[in-house]
Amino acid sequence: MQAPVRAILGPTNTGKTHLALERMLAHPSGIMGFPLRLLARENYERMVKLKGVSHVALITGEEKIIPPGARWFSCTTEAMPLDRPVSFIAIDEIQLCADPERGHIFTDRLLNARGQEETLFLGAETIAPLLRSLVRHIEIETRPRLSNLNCTGFTRLSRLPPRTAIVAFSAGDVYAIAEMIRRRRGGCAIVMGQLSPRTRNAQVALYQNREVDYLVATDAIGMGLNMDIHHVAFAGLSKFDGSGRRFLSAPEIAQIAGRAGRGTLDGTFGTTGDCPPLSENITEAVETHQFEPLHHLYWRNSSLDYSSPDALHASLCRKTPAAGLWSAPPASDLLTLIALMRDTTIQNLCQAPGHVQLLWDVCQIPDFRKLGEDSHIRQCAQIFVTLRRKGRLPSDWLETRLVNLERTEGDIEDLMHRLMGIRLWAYVANHIDWVEKPEHWRARTRTVEDALSDLLHERLAARFVDKRATSLARRLEEADSAPLLSAITRTGEVSVEGHPLGRMHGFHFVPDADVSAPDQKLLLRAARRAVRSEIPRRVAQFLQTEDETLTFDLSTGALLWQGDHIASLQAGETLFRPGVCVTGSDFLETAHRERIRVRLNEFVTKRIITILNPLFRAVKAVADVPVLRGIMHELLEQGGIMPLPAAEYLTHKNAATLKKYGIISGSSTLYSTAAMRPQAMHLRALLLAVQTNQQLPPLPHAGAVSFKHSALPSETSAATLLLLSKIGWVRSGPLWIRLDIAEETRKRLHTLTRSGAKPIPADIASRLGSSRSALPSVLKGLSLRLKMPEILSENQIGPQAPVLLYSQKPAAAKRFPSPRKRKRVQNIPPASGPFAALAVLQSRS
Repeated sequence: MQAPVRAILGPTNTGKTHLALERMLAHPSGIMGFPLRLLARENYERMVKLKGVSHVALITGEEKIIPPGARWFSCTTEAMPLDRPVSFIAIDEIQLCADPERGHIFTDRLLNARGQEETLFLGAETIAPLLRSLVRHIEIETRPRLSNLNCTGFTRLSRLPPRTAIVAFSAGDVYAIAEMIRRRRGGCAIVMGQLSPRTRNAQVALYQNREVDYLVATDAIGMGLNMDIHHVAFAGLSKFDGSGRRFLSAPEIAQIAGRAGRGTLDGTFGTTGDCPPLSENITEAVETHQFEPLHHLYWRNSSLDYSSPDALHASLCRKTPAAGLWSAPPASDLLTLIALMRDTTIQNLCQAPGHVQLLWDVCQIPDFRKLGEDSHIRQCAQIFVTLRRKGRLPSDWLETRLVNLERTEGDIEDLMHRLMGIRLWAYVANHIDWVEKPEHWRARTRTVEDALSDLLHERLAARFVDKRATSLARRLEEADSAPLLSAITRTGEVSVEGHPLGRMHGFHFVPDADVSAPDQKLLLRAARRAVRSEIPRRVAQFLQTEDETLTFDLSTGALLWQGDHIASLQAGETLFRPGVCVTGSDFLETAHRERIRVRLNEFVTKRIITILNPLFRAVKAVADVPVLRGIMHELLEQGGIMPLPAAEYLTHKNAATLKKYGIISGSSTLYSTAAMRPQAMHLRALLLAVQTNQQLPPLPHAGAVSFKHSALPSETSAATLLLLSKIGWVRSGPLWIRLDIAEETRKRLHTLTRSGAKPIPADIASRLGSSRSALPSVLKGLSLRLKMPEILSENQIGPQAPVLLYSQKPAAAKRFPSPRKRKRVQNIPPASGPFAALAVLQSRS
């Protein structure tokens, strides 16, 4: 009797593959074909655990592990050793008979591969009608899915739930999505068909071990990849099939979506990113597993004629033998054969059927490198010509091709290309009659592939996985009430769940320097959750801190706590009562921010009073005299320098009283000597700039008595020049002179010239910080009268006459009326103004 041929059909998650493995291992021998090398390797490892390494073989295009006593074989469908008699044969994903590129291989196995005791085909129910028509006496069993599969519609990338697989259809899209997932959720694993089994297994382990909660993959996961996936999100609905882009069919969408939910656990699917939502028809078909049956399979003749290249080509193009079978489109191997048949060198080397068969075997080398059709054809031609002329591929010939593939530098793309290249030579090395020392080259290519695979996994993990961010993202997904284990050290270092995040600078969190900008948002979320309970304690610590831990930067207006910037000055009610703006307050509540502001306001007020203590002491000293109180109030309003008040208010007596407290009446200005000190001048410049909302001008170094006007930037505005004059600098010719020095110089030279014209004293230039040549211009700028010497004629002999200073009545003297007139002036009712009102009060006292 003919051995039974059975088919187990149904959607994903029906346990078909598990059943087939059990059936095979119950037979004394068996072969099972899988659609991907990854799956063949995965199931080989499962079989080894059950039967031992000495009884299980692995055969793929690039890898052959065949112990002498092997009884059970895990293979790719293309690499199945059909000349080996075994009790059991199974083919997985048999519906791929309808695939335009590889379908003819599966159809050939469907029609010709038989086990001595049992043959089993696994796949989708859509192939059932064609199985009944093409395979006589086949027994078909259908199995329902063990769990439900439901569509959830469109979900934004940032909202995808944990344990999600995002499916894209190009390496570029996979990398772009993986980068976005890393930014938002900390990291993901990568699975693509181009990965070696070693890299793929390492990436899968990242996901299965919950080191990451997301997987970004191509449609390779649709072919039997069993993982703990709860949701499948499509980032696209079209793919490039070798000739052009096309939309996925409903069964293809179902095959991929079916990866969600394993066993009795329900799964969900939907779209994400730029992918539009699935149509209602497709959604219903996927959820109910109801699809149109296949109406044809692809076929290519496998009984070949090797008498000549033309005969081989003719046998490959033979017409289909039965209804429901369509001729397969020209695949890569046939296109390569057609191209090589035109080469006269190759024609001359095909003199016998064995030569033609060798040519066909070379043409079937897969185009792993994907560098273009011409490049692959040239490579196959070189291999065939070398084999025909030398019998085998020499070791030195192979060495030159492997040496560049062993390099470990470069990025992910470089490593991927080298892996594709080494897969080609691994395929070649697995033909033991093609190479010298086949065991050596099989081991060599395997070693290189493993090294590149490990390195590729490391690079993928380094680029797309941040374990710290992944752990934090997972905890942040939990309920807000779930506390995070956090700590802030005395130096401000912040750690959450054992992961160092950054440092608290005052009340502002600064992420670690090695954290990329996209990850900072995630860390800020974690830090905000973590320091919720720490901020009140930190605020309380600040409020109780001593003034010594606070710093008031007079050059910028910044306020620092323990060296960290926490606030800045802003315009306030008056010049010497500025406002405070608390900055860097990401974690502060409004009440906390207000308490900090009040504390800093007190500190700033103390610093201002300390620096300008003589000025405030003078205000307090004359508080009982109404006129002087008014004058000092105005002086404070203007920052310690103001124009001289009217003569009726600033009498000789009042001026003398103010002078005792360091308030000097100059030629046209009333000023505080304390305000001329370097620290006080910097403070007043800062406060004036803040109050008028303008840039703080560059100031000369501490202790300077003058600076050149040319030292100012050429674009210095009029507002900046005005600010300089307000803080106590007097423009005098080419120099700006400090106000107290200018007034002192005026007074000294007035006293000197009271009895007549005098030469300029020798020390005046150094006192004013001026050169001798510029001194006359500087003195004229101070409104001093000069007589320049006449130039000596040629007949005159002697030294040059000096520049003479002439007597000039100081303007300040005119400010004070004589005592005889003062009483009459005081009896005149003032017109208006605050000082006039004070004068009235003074006259009544």
